[in-house]
Amino acid sequence: MVDRWKREGLLSANNGLRNQVEELLDSFERQQAQLGETYRRLEALRVQANSPDRSVEVTVDAGGVIVDMTLSSAALRKAPDELARSIVDAVQEAARHASEQQKAISGAEFADQPDLPDIMSEAPSLRDIRAYLRGDQNPPA
Repeated sequence: MVDRWKREGLLSANNGLRNQVEELLDSFERQQAQLGETYRRLEALRVQANSPDRSVEVTVDAGGVIVDMTLSSAALRKAPDELARSIVDAVQEAARHASEQQKAISGAEFADQPDLPDIMSEAPSLRDIRAYLRGDQNPPA
């Protein structure tokens, strides 16, 4: 037979664990809603950049894919290799900014949420898994 003190200790520990699991589930539900909003923000993200001489302007989406390009009359007077370089420069700049904004949007949404190791120290961290999938760090341990 388990004595009364031991039983109360087990019940208290069980209630504590239950509260932590409920908090994690609540957090998961909040994250699901935030994930939808994050997806909408990423879908709407557009970034513009110019070539250094401002002869080419490109617009890219969150993935760095070109969605629009404007060539000035000066761009059309360039030699093909110069025009190509201006286009590449503008695209690279826009893609770099899009990547920064994409990481800021997707990273900020979940920064303050509880994580699995908060409940079980040996559990993998969802934050580490997200960072790995974004390419920010090595595979989680």
